[in-house]
Amino acid sequence: MVKTRSIIRTLCLSLALLLAGGAVGLVEAGEKQHVIKFATLAPEGSSWMKQMRELAREVSEKTQGQVEFKFYPGGVSGDEKDVIRKIRIGQLHSAGFTGVGLGDILPEVRVLDLPFLFETDEEVAYVYDAMDEYFMRAFEDKGYVLLGWVPVGWVHFFSVPKIESIEDLQRSRPWLWAGDPLVESAYQAMDVNPVPLALPDVLMSLQTGMVDVVYGSPQGTLALQWFSRVKHMTSFRMGYATGGVLISKRKFNQLPEDVQSVFKSTAKNHLNKLMKIIQSENMESIQIMKENGVTLTPELSKNAKSGFLQAGVKARDQLTGKLFSIELLKKVESFIAEVRK
Repeated sequence: MVKTRSIIRTLCLSLALLLAGGAVGLVEAGEKQHVIKFATLAPEGSSWMKQMRELAREVSEKTQGQVEFKFYPGGVSGDEKDVIRKIRIGQLHSAGFTGVGLGDILPEVRVLDLPFLFETDEEVAYVYDAMDEYFMRAFEDKGYVLLGWVPVGWVHFFSVPKIESIEDLQRSRPWLWAGDPLVESAYQAMDVNPVPLALPDVLMSLQTGMVDVVYGSPQGTLALQWFSRVKHMTSFRMGYATGGVLISKRKFNQLPEDVQSVFKSTAKNHLNKLMKIIQSENMESIQIMKENGVTLTPELSKNAKSGFLQAGVKARDQLTGKLFSIELLKKVESFIAEVRK
């Protein structure tokens, strides 16, 4: 009787494993499981991480368990410069980056982040679509595979004093993401003296008064709790911040070709979803901040807006030949001009 029960338990266990293999995909004998270590500044529980975990689950299912993700959210792997260094030495393999991180790898991609360049969503969508293949090849040349764009979205100034002109910025203590040449050039063009800080140091610096103006997307400002230390948000937009997901080409090439194909298509699908979610959440974040006392400043006067736009042109001139070529800048500007026609 005992022997019979033992046999039954063994058969049940075997059946359970067989069914699990069919449902979620067990790695067959001889197949290698590939662990992809992914880092992001986005905190656990954010839409970023929810979508990435869904991506990981689907990739694992479609590849019969050949691919597993290990996530390092919330900046636990350091700032984006730290993440890039760890990818280069193999401690990490993939990451979600803002334009600052993407630019550390491929400086010319910062042409998409230029302050006061884009004015409408249509311009942004047109340029991204037109330049997609170009930047995919460029990242490959740098040793990375671009899995998809996930732009941070429109960037505004968030401040304690009201910012309605360049003169207002000159009288304030604005934050500069340390090592970001784009905003640094824009501030130089406006004769503004910023306070350079790493991203994790911004909240404390707002609390102590070391800085009183920051810039970011509504969603990012809400998630990082900066909104709790400011009073105003500019309706005028500083620019459009890019972002994307990269995986090291070395790690990607270790995957079997069929797995690479599944990985790419699944990532593209989920990152497109994430892009739409972020756009929606940026709008929701504005409403939440308004309900918590942040005031949206009125539209700028024609002269004030002209001053910011002129500073953007000066910044482009300063950066041309350093981050990107004049040819690339003209190409992007020509696409924008096509939309404006």
